[in-house]
Amino acid sequence: MIKRHIPNSITCCNLICGCVAVGCAFYGQYHYAVAMIVLGAVFDFFDGMAARALGVSSPIGKELDSLADVVTFGVAPSAVLFHLFHEVHYPEVLVPLKDYVPYVAFLMAAFSALRLAKFNLDERQHYGFIGLPTPANALFWGSLVLGEHAFLVSQKFNAVFLFLFMLLFCFLLVCEVPMLALKFKNFGWADNKQRYVFLVGCLPLLLLGASSLAAIIVWYVAVSVFFPRIVKG
Repeated sequence: MIKRHIPNSITCCNLICGCVAVGCAFYGQYHYAVAMIVLGAVFDFFDGMAARALGVSSPIGKELDSLADVVTFGVAPSAVLFHLFHEVHYPEVLVPLKDYVPYVAFLMAAFSALRLAKFNLDERQHYGFIGLPTPANALFWGSLVLGEHAFLVSQKFNAVFLFLFMLLFCFLLVCEVPMLALKFKNFGWADNKQRYVFLVGCLPLLLLGASSLAAIIVWYVAVSVFFPRIVKG
C-alpha cells in the first residue's frame, strides 16, 4: 500500500533538508542552511503525525527518523559552527591552532546523536523531555548566527567564548534536567502555569528579528530549569 510509505517519505525529506543544510553551511550560506533546518523541522513534525493518522507506524520509521534528525539537527548545526569557527576572532595564543580548532564543532553532532539515542530508550520522555531537544538546539544556533553574526565575528567575541558556549549546549542536550513539553491535556491554569508563562514571555522576544528564535530557546531553558523551583519555593 502506498500509504505505508508516506511517513517514511516525509522523514526522507527531513534527511534531504539536513544534507542540503550541511552543504550550504560549509559554503557559509547561513540563510539557506537555516532555512533547510527549519524546513527539516517541519517535516520532522509531520512524519510522526502522518504515521499515527494513517496507522502505519513501524520500527524502521523510528530508526529512520532518528537518522534524519542526527543529520538535520546534529550535523547541520555542527557544520554551521564549523564555518563560524573559521570566521571568529582568535586570541593570539590560539592563532597557530586556527586551522584545527573548527573541527571541535562536530562535538555537537556527537552529543546530538547521544541525545537522540537516549530519547528512543528513555521511558520518561514519552510525555516530556529530559535535556534540550535537538531541534531546539539546532534552531538556536541557526537563529543566533543569522541575527548576531556581526557580533560573533567581532573582536568583542572570540573562539574561546564560542567553544565554551558550544560546550554548554552540548551539556544541555544530555543533562538530566526535565524540559518543558508544550503538550496541553487541558487549558486550565493550574495544570499549565509553566506553559502559559513561557508562551507569554515569547511575545516580546518575537520583536528581535532573526535572533528571536535564539532568545526564545534561551527563555525556554530558563523557564524549564527555574520555574519549577520558584513555584516550589
